[in-house]
Amino acid sequence: MRLATIRLGGATRRPDGATAAVRVEGTTAVETGFGDVGALLRADGLGRAAEADGPRHDFAAADLAPVVPRPGKIVCVGLNYRNHILEMGRELPEYPTLFAKYPEALIGARDEILLPPESDNVDWEGELAVVIGRRVRRASAEEAEAAIAGYSVLNDITMRDHQYRTTQWFQGKTWENSTPFGPVMITPDELAPGTVMTTGLDGEELQSTPIDDLVFGPPELVRYISTIFTLLPGDVIATGTPGGVGHARKPPRYLRAGQTLTTGIDGIGELVNVAVNEPDEAARA
Repeated sequence: MRLATIRLGGATRRPDGATAAVRVEGTTAVETGFGDVGALLRADGLGRAAEADGPRHDFAAADLAPVVPRPGKIVCVGLNYRNHILEMGRELPEYPTLFAKYPEALIGARDEILLPPESDNVDWEGELAVVIGRRVRRASAEEAEAAIAGYSVLNDITMRDHQYRTTQWFQGKTWENSTPFGPVMITPDELAPGTVMTTGLDGEELQSTPIDDLVFGPPELVRYISTIFTLLPGDVIATGTPGGVGHARKPPRYLRAGQTLTTGIDGIGELVNVAVNEPDEAARA
């Protein structure tokens, strides 16, 4: 099953910011009766979503919100692809490297990425995202796998100059309106072995790696993270990026206004986001 969150009202958007969780069938999006995919998961609504027969929309024309608009937690994993670890000149880790991102960073699959005036080193990091479907703490391997509601695509846009100001990465990782997430969440039965994640910039392929190259796979991450705190339905784990980031290139390359960033995973779909300079606060007032 494929699920998404759409903004209602089309290009004009509803003034109340209303959204709907939809089941995607080909080019059709069927409303499920839930406000968004996070609300659906918190209500244990996957079964009802599979049978829902609500209003229908053209999915190709839909205004896509982040697939889970406001996760309670967004846990990100650094240095988790073997080829990326090697390109950054590091050794394979014994434990996952974790940091956090806030919901304000999330944007939809077709939204603009805002480039802040404070950073000239905005980098891309295409990632597989894990969406939690049930409450879990100190999970066994079997419980961890069962807690995964599905998978989506995320790009962990990173302000490298801020990331490396200190030994803690957080300040480079959660800038507002920077992180596309979507276009859909697929249930685990739809994720095929050997699935490849790709990132492109203006049609040039920059990253292309099978997700099997992960050092710590999704169930292992759920198990490890759930020993630290309880994971709840709608929480998100961004599993890390493969090699091909701009910062590791010689010379380094960064995202500029007007460029189009694409991030795709076989069987899930593609994010297509244009980078724009963030409007000046005075101009918006």
